[in-house]
Amino acid sequence: MAETKGIRTSTSHPSGLDRIDRMLLRLLAERADRSYAELSEAVHLSPPAVHERVKRLRRDGVIRQTVARLDGERIGCPLLAFVHVMTEGWGMTAPIEALRSLADVEEIHTVAGDACLILKLRCSGPAGLERLLLRIQDIEGVRSTHSYVALGTYLERGPMPEMPGPAAGPRG
Repeated sequence: MAETKGIRTSTSHPSGLDRIDRMLLRLLAERADRSYAELSEAVHLSPPAVHERVKRLRRDGVIRQTVARLDGERIGCPLLAFVHVMTEGWGMTAPIEALRSLADVEEIHTVAGDACLILKLRCSGPAGLERLLLRIQDIEGVRSTHSYVALGTYLERGPMPEMPGPAAGPRG
């Protein structure tokens, strides 16, 4: 932080979030079940102040939701695959809406490149993947699919705010 005539001003960040907001977001992204007391110790604010910040971050849509991340293998869906989908035209909503209804589809992304859509999906195994691909290829507007089966996962997480550096002290 810079100091001007004895008044501290915060350093601007392109996201509009200050250093403490970014620290809170990082901590919550790593483990969303942290208590306000635990968060307050980490950022050196009172629990009520942390609660207000988190409430504001939710209200402003920075924190979109808090969810349980399930272990695919433990729920009977150990096979993780990414499927590139070619459609008749780009950005078609009908195939996207049909894909949303498939429980094994975790993510749908429109993309630029060799595919129109990239899907992230989990299923019970090769036979489950084959059944799912048949259902995807039966969707009107889908021309073809190209699948990639993940052999292992070494990192899987959502967006992470950059970790703020230490606050700058007064300049002298």
